[in-house]
Amino acid sequence: MVDKQPTKRLTIGELARITGVATSALRYWEELGLVPDPARVPGQRRYLVSAVGLVGLILLLRNVGFTLREAKALVATRSDDPSAWRELHQRKLAELDERIAQVQMARTAIAHALACPHKNIHNCPNFAGVLDARLAGSPPHEAHPH
Repeated sequence: MVDKQPTKRLTIGELARITGVATSALRYWEELGLVPDPARVPGQRRYLVSAVGLVGLILLLRNVGFTLREAKALVATRSDDPSAWRELHQRKLAELDERIAQVQMARTAIAHALACPHKNIHNCPNFAGVLDARLAGSPPHEAHPH
């Protein structure tokens, strides 16, 4: 664990080791403005120990589906005012719900293909109906019977 002294500085290598994030990624995040520009001591990056928590937050946001651009916006809106970040969270939740529905539909289609009694899936009337619906422009969730 890292020393909690707020004035302690870490090299980029130390920050990378503590967080498990490659130094190249840390430099990229710095370039994007996700991580503030660190102080330089004879040309070497020196991050405040608080950068560990910031990198952890960025990793968590990425793990739950936020892009780096979205993570930057969320990091910039960190405040006691929940309205500052609530809209971004609501949009991401809606996006995740849509992705979950797509994955569930895909799972249903693949499970059907595996359980289909026809030797050749192309001879299956359900498969043919889904294919025809997709070619007619129906979105996948409407094309596949539930």
